[in-house]
Amino acid sequence: MSEVKTRRPRPAAVILTASAEARVKHLMDTAPADAIGVKLSTPRRGCSGLAYSVDYVTAADPFDEKIETPGGLFFIDSASVLYLIGSTMDWQEDDFTAGFVFQNPNAKGSCGCGESFTV
Repeated sequence: MSEVKTRRPRPAAVILTASAEARVKHLMDTAPADAIGVKLSTPRRGCSGLAYSVDYVTAADPFDEKIETPGGLFFIDSASVLYLIGSTMDWQEDDFTAGFVFQNPNAKGSCGCGESFTV
């Protein structure tokens, strides 16, 4: 008798808070017509080496991580996943700033302005 093994669903590389999901929804509600989702990547820049970048995406890359949120598709760049596993992404606004805020357990340091991080 053959035993069938089922794979447990893999947890998402990044957890989005309700506030971040609401922001993704807002971005998709106001997105260019050809946008299919929003993508998080970690390009090399800043004084510490890596930065967080959130942009519209017009075509799905089969290697990217895909997270379905109530507001639309959220992609994570395949080359960035290892730097982001276990992170939480939040959207915060106050009187002076608004933006995504990341709690990344893989970051070993960041620059003084918070623009970039190192792993």
